[in-house]
Amino acid sequence: MQPTTDELVALTMVLTLLVVAWKKSLLDRSGLIAALFVGLLVSILGHWTWLAILVFFLIIGSISTSWRYEEKQLLHLAEENEGMRGWRNVVANGGVASMIAIINYSMGGLDWAYFAAASSISVAAADTLASEIGSLDPRTRSIINLEAVPAGTNGGMSITGSFAALGGGILIAIIATTLSSIPGEQISMSSLFLAVTTIGWLGCQVDSILGALFENKGYIGKHTVNFIATLSGALMALIANWYFL
Repeated sequence: MQPTTDELVALTMVLTLLVVAWKKSLLDRSGLIAALFVGLLVSILGHWTWLAILVFFLIIGSISTSWRYEEKQLLHLAEENEGMRGWRNVVANGGVASMIAIINYSMGGLDWAYFAAASSISVAAADTLASEIGSLDPRTRSIINLEAVPAGTNGGMSITGSFAALGGGILIAIIATTLSSIPGEQISMSSLFLAVTTIGWLGCQVDSILGALFENKGYIGKHTVNFIATLSGALMALIANWYFL
C-alpha cells in the first residue's frame, strides 16, 4: 500500500526533527530515540500538524532555556547538560499527545483529538517558559500559601513567570490555530485560540501545585509532574469540548 501524502509529510518531518535535534544538540541519544517514537506516533496515528506543534514547542523551549543560561547556571537553576533534553523530558512533554494519537487512531478519529493534543503541548510550553524565564524573578511566592520563596522553587509563582506562562500558551495557540484547518478541526479559530491559551496557563498552575505539594516532598519527580500537568491540559480540553465548544 502506497503511503499517503500526509504520511510522507509526517515521515519527512520526523527525520528532519531528528537531524536538527542532533546537529543543534537539543536532545541527547536517549532523547533522540524517544523523539523518534513520539514523532511517529503523533504524526502517523494523529496528524503531522500535531508534530509541527511539538516541534514549535521544542524550538521555543530551547530558546527560553538558553536565555540568560549562564546566570541561571550560577544560581543552580539551569537545565543540566547545557539544556540538552533526554528521554524523560520528551515523554513528559510529548507522551500525552502520543496517548491521544493512539486513542484517536484506535477509535477511527475523534473530533476533539487535535484540540486535546494542542492543549497538552500548550501546558508544556507554558510551564517551560514560566520555569526558564520566571526562575530569575526574585518576587516569587508559593502558589499554596503565597509566602515568599527563593526564585526557582518548585511550586513558586512570580509576575514574570505568570506572564511567561501566558506567552507560552499564546504561542502554541497561534501555531495550533494556524494549522487547525489542515486536519479538519471543527472548533472555530477564535474559540480554539482562546481555549488553548487558557488551558496552557491553567495547566502551568496545576504543575506548580503538584510541585509544591508532591515534588518538594520527594513523592514524585519533575518529569512526573510535567506529565501529569500536560495530562490535565488534555482533560481540560475534553471537558471544554463537551460542555462549552
